[in-house]
Amino acid sequence: MDLGISGRKAIICASSKGLGKGCAVALAEAGCEITINGRNADVLRVTAEEIRSHTGASVHEVIGDVSDTAVQNALLAACPNPDILINNNGGPPLKDFRTLDRDAIVGGVVQNMVTPIELVQRVIDGMVERKFGRIINITSASVLTPISGLDLSSGARAGLTAFLAGVARDVAHANVTINSILPGMFDTDRIRSNFANAANRLKVSEDKIRADRIAGVPAKRLGEADEFGNLAAFLSSQHAGYITGQNFLIDGGAFRSAF
Repeated sequence: MDLGISGRKAIICASSKGLGKGCAVALAEAGCEITINGRNADVLRVTAEEIRSHTGASVHEVIGDVSDTAVQNALLAACPNPDILINNNGGPPLKDFRTLDRDAIVGGVVQNMVTPIELVQRVIDGMVERKFGRIINITSASVLTPISGLDLSSGARAGLTAFLAGVARDVAHANVTINSILPGMFDTDRIRSNFANAANRLKVSEDKIRADRIAGVPAKRLGEADEFGNLAAFLSSQHAGYITGQNFLIDGGAFRSAF
């Protein structure tokens, strides 16, 4: 399917690896000019070179933490008029909520709620003026179903979802959409780190933790970043203009609900 976005410009936050990288690759394959971002300069450079080689796309690199205002400025200097914004950021580590102090709580909210809102504020009027915009927020399946220890991440991402629900309706008339994708367990560095931490805590092997987690997924496997990226690319496409304010769960059927 031709997604109809060849030549469009996209900012993909936290995209040097994992789900963000999956989105960057898919948008580059669709013909977009992309601006990618990551905290590790070496990893970011390798990813940019890989995407250029694979797709021939124009790829701009912005190093740093997207929660830093200076990095946000750099993203918008590299791509002043984005047609597509994919909000993504690392989340707070797995932790008992009792141990969280005020600084940790505020930091988590800034990472996973305030930062994407700031970026939406900065790009949305231009999208409305140009009569095309696609904003996608990478949140988490934990917005729908609790995961012990991820309470801060879940709460901040749920706050983002609620905040933008009304905004999505306010700009829909201008062919600007805002949606969220809620990943379950994907084969990324973050999930592997969670497996390792759980194995250490429970004094069992990582292989056992991985097998136990996968056993709870009806698809009987972890998700792949390219699957996630392809969904993001469709939601960024010209064909998705009538889809807004929605939350797309992609978890291999792990969340058991009829609706």
